[in-house]
Amino acid sequence: MFSVTSNIARKSNSLRKMLSSQQQYRFMSTSVKGAEHRGTSDQKPKTQVKGISPHNEKDESNLTNFNIIESTLREGEQFANAFFTTEQKKEIAKMSDEMGIEYIEITSPASSPQSFQDCYEVAKLGLKKTKVLTHVRCHMDDAKKAIEAGVDGIDVVFGTSSYLREFSHGKDIPYIIEQAQKVVTYIKEQGKEVRFSSEDSFRSDLVDLLQIYREVDKIGVNRVGIADTVGVANPRQVYKLVKTVRSIVSCDIEFHGHNDTGCAIANSFTALEAGCTHIDTSVLGIGERNGITPLGGLIARMYAVDPEHVKTKYNLLMLRELEDYVAEIVNVQVPFNNYITGFSAFSHKAGIHAKAILNNPSTYEILNPADFGMVRYVHIAHRLTGWNSIKYRAEQLGLDLTDSQIKDVTQKVKELSDVKQCTLDDIDGLLRQTYHQIHGHGSYKH
Repeated sequence: MFSVTSNIARKSNSLRKMLSSQQQYRFMSTSVKGAEHRGTSDQKPKTQVKGISPHNEKDESNLTNFNIIESTLREGEQFANAFFTTEQKKEIAKMSDEMGIEYIEITSPASSPQSFQDCYEVAKLGLKKTKVLTHVRCHMDDAKKAIEAGVDGIDVVFGTSSYLREFSHGKDIPYIIEQAQKVVTYIKEQGKEVRFSSEDSFRSDLVDLLQIYREVDKIGVNRVGIADTVGVANPRQVYKLVKTVRSIVSCDIEFHGHNDTGCAIANSFTALEAGCTHIDTSVLGIGERNGITPLGGLIARMYAVDPEHVKTKYNLLMLRELEDYVAEIVNVQVPFNNYITGFSAFSHKAGIHAKAILNNPSTYEILNPADFGMVRYVHIAHRLTGWNSIKYRAEQLGLDLTDSQIKDVTQKVKELSDVKQCTLDDIDGLLRQTYHQIHGHGSYKH
């Protein structure tokens, strides 16, 4: 142990010297010199979209070369209302596979006898595209249990911040490195994919993190994980840390971001900009406390960058079905303003907006609702409505009215909306009444 500790101490001093220069910290080279990229992604991290990096470094963004690790069956099981039966877990796994998600992550089989059985049942489903991972402590007993469960890969984790080292497991950095080397080596010997992640990465000492990541990278880990465990990081901090880690490891990089301060999606996107390859999500963002990056939110963000790529990569029509299924199980409503599937996501109300939308939906929509099986709705029964919206509704009803007549009806709609909350039936009634009066059919009642 003395020799291991001494060796690590020497490496620590070397790393601190390397990081003493702010210039080096910000503008490190993008990979270990002479090392080939190793991991599970199909390509090396490289520039995919020009002009998006917020810094002057070489752009290594993975905005069209990323993988989703869907953690509803692990992180999501930590949500306050969550209780998934074995059959429900299997159904979520199959739906994720149908959507084309690259990975799902399931609760550690060491957690309980039923957790082991659930993990085993999901692992043997024979999913077509989706690999099954489990998330365990960096401990040999947990790793062996995961191997026994038959998963495709194992995500091991060890708390690295001073908070967790003092108040949780009480281990020092040399112990963490030694344990990580043993467990990662064992998992690789079993022919399984393996990720090593620090926990509470953004409150961990940078040199400590880099020491650990370098050591597991040397022995062939598939991914290292960066975890914003308490949601404290902002996008700039995420970019800097991922960029720094990218410069010293040749493996893939995974990011796990909690949403306590509302930055989970932005942080995940920024991680990809900096060279991250895998992003953890959960359906509706459910998880411990305020949860993590929501699957739908990440899909929306990535669609905005390259719609055709995302449509090819994932079966987007499955998103709403998956969200509705999980929402029902955990007894929550899909939020009204939920990304893509919220009831107001493609609803337009203001008169100026409505006119533009009717002429060209791209004026006020970055997402095409049809790609997700959703429907656009132009809301016209209110005081903010414009005559173009009323005209569009008249045309839908087959009522031939001039622009002047439409404008008269619009004024009546505004006056009525000032005294009551109108419905579409109210608008239709005013339109039909005007039409019948003009075309000599007498009064119209609705």
